[in-house]
Amino acid sequence: MLFQSSIRKELARSFGATLVVLITIVMTIVLIRTLGQASRGFVDPQDVMLFMAYSALGRMPTILTLSLFIAMVSTLSRMYRDSEMVVWFTSGQGLAGFLKPVFRFAWPVLLVISLTALFVWPWANQQTKNMQSRYEQRGDLDRVAPGQFQESSSGNRVFFIDRTTHGEQTSNNVFIAATEKGKSSITTARSGRIETQGDAQFLMLENGQRLENVIGEKSLKISEFEEYGTKTGDSDPLTANAPEAKLLSTRALINAPTPSNRGELAWRLGLALASLNFVILAVALSSVNPRGGRSSNMIFVLLTFVVYNNFINLGQSWIFVGLIGFGSLLLALHGGVLILGLGWLAKRHYNWVLRPAATGGRRTATVTESRP
Repeated sequence: MLFQSSIRKELARSFGATLVVLITIVMTIVLIRTLGQASRGFVDPQDVMLFMAYSALGRMPTILTLSLFIAMVSTLSRMYRDSEMVVWFTSGQGLAGFLKPVFRFAWPVLLVISLTALFVWPWANQQTKNMQSRYEQRGDLDRVAPGQFQESSSGNRVFFIDRTTHGEQTSNNVFIAATEKGKSSITTARSGRIETQGDAQFLMLENGQRLENVIGEKSLKISEFEEYGTKTGDSDPLTANAPEAKLLSTRALINAPTPSNRGELAWRLGLALASLNFVILAVALSSVNPRGGRSSNMIFVLLTFVVYNNFINLGQSWIFVGLIGFGSLLLALHGGVLILGLGWLAKRHYNWVLRPAATGGRRTATVTESRP
């Protein structure tokens, strides 16, 4: 009881601290990225915080897996460094015996990782996609805020209005700079209003001036008008394309086994299987030489996480292009890592040593076994 409780308590403290640090880092990165998207007109500035929450929620499986992996490695490495492992080994407790308390601590986290990868990830993607679609399908003038320059959805016009009145359908002091069909123009007007004619939306300007010239030529055409109309966009939203695989639920991926859907399903299942393998790898790879540096082993462990995670992403692409099958990838990648982790754990548990020995003029490898 003392053995298991002491390990679980230290794992809980280390996991909590690591999780807070990683979430802070991820939220900072997501905030910078979201603000950049909002400044370019891809995200509604009023939905920045909600967009950040959905984005961070979708990344939670990776955050939890890395937090759990780092917590277990740092805890066991600290026990090696402070010679606590020697005490447990001399008391008859082998390295494989650490799997039971580690899994007893980790199984709720592994369950959350699996549920998040299979169900929360597509739901969060659907929410962020819907937010972006609703904002992108707004008319060009609907995006304009008084006192701010706003680029149109096509990128060839820039709007500016001083203020709006009458339910934001009428604007004062309108400025439009446009480049289209080989011509550039600047239009200003004292006022403007929005009108819908059929399926098109028009901005009707009153009492203004228009400067127009052909790009590459020096001639300039200046005209004044009492009323002038310019098309700003369609009133009806565009027809939605076929949903992406990452937006589909896990059941939908199973019911429609296209190459893209199978790749996405393998990626989601891979996150759950990888989190299980990382628990075994953490026990197998955690070791520190008290005379050596403290960071060398942690760097190797983090490199292992990055390589494994990249193979999961590559596997999704390989399934999509037909280089490997769904079952073959899961068996080869995750089954191979599981066998490698268990083999390395058994080697350290039984103190197997591979050493060359000369027999009949030939060098062969012999295995010696000793139990702790």
